[in-house]
Amino acid sequence: MKIDIKQMSRPLVRIVLLLIIATISTVVLVRAAPGPATAIQRQTDGILIKTELGVLRLQVWSDRIVRVTFVPGADFPPNKSWSVIGAPDKVKWNCHETSEIVFVETRSFQARVNRTTGAVGFYDLNDRSILQEAANGRKFAQTSAQGAVATSVRQAFVLAPGELIYGLGQHQSGVWNYRGTSVHLQQQNMEVGLPVLVSSKGYGLLWDNPTVTDVEVGVKGKAEAVEWNSEVGAAVDYYFMFGPTADNVIRDYRKLTGAAPLMPKWLWGFWQCKERYQTQEEITGIVAKYRELGVPLDGIIQDWQYWRQDEWGSHQFDPARYPNPAAMVKTLHDMNVHVLISVWPKFDLGLTNLAELEQAGAVYQPIIAGQKWYDPFSPAGRLIYWEQISKQLFSLGFDGWWLDASEPELGGNWGEFRTLQTAAGLGVTVFNAYPLMHTTGVYQGQRAQTDAKRVCLLTRSAFAGQQRNAAITWSGDIKGNWDFFAKQIPAGLNFSISGIPYWNTDIGGFFSGNPANKGYQELFTRWFQFGAFNPMFRVHGTGANKEVWRWDKPTQNILEKYIRLRYRMLPYIYSVSWQVTSEGGTMMRPLMMDFADDPQALDNGDQFLFGPAVMVCPVTQEGATNRSVYLPKQSDWYDFWTGKRESGGSRVTVASPIETIPLFARAGTILPLGPMIQYVSEKPADPIELRVYRGSNGAFTLYEDEGDNYHYEKGVLATIPLIWNETAGMLTIGARQGKFPGMLKERTFRIVFVSAGHGTGVEETVPVDAIVKYTGGSVVVKAENF
Repeated sequence: MKIDIKQMSRPLVRIVLLLIIATISTVVLVRAAPGPATAIQRQTDGILIKTELGVLRLQVWSDRIVRVTFVPGADFPPNKSWSVIGAPDKVKWNCHETSEIVFVETRSFQARVNRTTGAVGFYDLNDRSILQEAANGRKFAQTSAQGAVATSVRQAFVLAPGELIYGLGQHQSGVWNYRGTSVHLQQQNMEVGLPVLVSSKGYGLLWDNPTVTDVEVGVKGKAEAVEWNSEVGAAVDYYFMFGPTADNVIRDYRKLTGAAPLMPKWLWGFWQCKERYQTQEEITGIVAKYRELGVPLDGIIQDWQYWRQDEWGSHQFDPARYPNPAAMVKTLHDMNVHVLISVWPKFDLGLTNLAELEQAGAVYQPIIAGQKWYDPFSPAGRLIYWEQISKQLFSLGFDGWWLDASEPELGGNWGEFRTLQTAAGLGVTVFNAYPLMHTTGVYQGQRAQTDAKRVCLLTRSAFAGQQRNAAITWSGDIKGNWDFFAKQIPAGLNFSISGIPYWNTDIGGFFSGNPANKGYQELFTRWFQFGAFNPMFRVHGTGANKEVWRWDKPTQNILEKYIRLRYRMLPYIYSVSWQVTSEGGTMMRPLMMDFADDPQALDNGDQFLFGPAVMVCPVTQEGATNRSVYLPKQSDWYDFWTGKRESGGSRVTVASPIETIPLFARAGTILPLGPMIQYVSEKPADPIELRVYRGSNGAFTLYEDEGDNYHYEKGVLATIPLIWNETAGMLTIGARQGKFPGMLKERTFRIVFVSAGHGTGVEETVPVDAIVKYTGGSVVVKAENF
């Protein structure tokens, strides 16, 4: 049966859509366990097991990754992954079998298939169980979508006693460890569904299905199971990532789905925006005021509705309010500030841009709230969309893109998208991948056009693989209150450990308060302190303006303090961003990543490491003047503000008056701090203060390059290894590797061995313990001389 929606009246269309959505959720069991193995075939990259009810395939992708696929039939259907772009390595692996088990073994782990049930289990090489599929854990159910017969798919795994589960994107539940909860993976404003799970046992799992999916994690009645339930799916298809560390899981996830490109250096400064600057004069005036006051600033954003009424998607400025956008951008650049511009994937009717996309068949035909949406699953649609924003906005000099409503917004709770036809098939089959393809079009378009400017995308949604598109996700249109503020910490940590490294919030909340309100002053200050340690440091919100000078003087002084600290930390931050790109690193690190053997660290979702060294402990309680901080085992810790050394494995109460967010550096840290500057490219980072936190061996690599092109991909960059040997009491500033245009051939390092009252806080340390004039060769500094 085929339903032609175009020939139906709008009320009848609504009724049919509701019936379709209801039908989609109907479950009729048609397949369960695969049954006994009837044939086993060895292939070049794995094994194929045919059973009475389907085919099971295990593909060895690397020493630490295996792909598991099961289809309820005789043949594998064509399968396009939107997320996975990698290819299997050529690695050595072995296969052998007994009467009960088929074994697939790499140099790191072993997969075992039960010949009777078809269930797959994963073990380390010491026979320790890592993850087990539940017996009879695969289920397929008949469903329908727009009259077409389809199947939903479920896969259950055994949840081990004491096992904690993280990841799965960004959610506003306030939950860090998902055990005992259900997680709904559906793109919506404030909700980002990423089908990537990380376990406290050190393994990860990528569920390769872009449809709306529910993940039940040890819920009542299924307390010992993790169950994935996708609305539509022709196969069980997932990638097991052995780890056995969370860092290895993230590296392997990016091996599968793509590396994160290096962001432009100017991204790491302070960003000011609001909903919304309304004129050319206003936005340039805001930046001019920052420069007049001497408060550092690197970016500003032009939010929506800069266009004329009924011209959403024209990408044209209202000439009455923006008489010369190119001159506006030039004025901002002349003040050494970069600017992002808001663009949406939807269009008002009657626009030339819409007509061009429609002619290419790259627009969804239903009119939703008087507008139409373009189809990023269409290659032609992606190309046309990029060419439009390039010609109409990028040509004016804008530096990057704010991709708003990238869920897409027409989905959300209404389910409109699920019944639309896309270039990839029915919307229900690809729903969650919309933001991935939207960002893909813009990223690939700009990369094809120029390598002189790095792509920078700020987007409200994400899907697995989106890190490869130089995308930063923000947490959506959240409310400016203490409850929502506290929830942002586990939301950001779960997003980060899902493999996408760049995330931030609207500081102060999107629906926010007034700087004149005393209560909101406190909330904003605490949020601002947290935001200084987000990958992107950005103020945004509705209502009254929230630029630094809008606050009373005590609040303004605190805000400026954290802006100064952010800029002093730029050598550290930019070097960590290089770790993200070159090593598959994570900038905003849950404690479980570095302290996997510490039970109290595993279940801690309100502290995190910013990079490998600095532990951030946000204050999220109204009126608090101290907070309890857990100092993980295996390290001593230094209070950043006082230099006091504390033992790990303890909980301490830390003074946190309104001007202070508790920060700690772990023993062995080498923290490079640059000079105070007004914007990141004002001058090279010289001198650099190296704060050494004694008590353990440590190392850090200082990274530099030109800052805003892709020459680093060709090796145009420089690194300096920094090594602290605790036993020898010796700091080695190693020989510089590489070079780039504009690199300092000679520089100064100011060495500080941190102790109580020495090498603390934001300001430069005076006096330092040693001064090193560095010309590129290795230099050794002995601590006992000071």
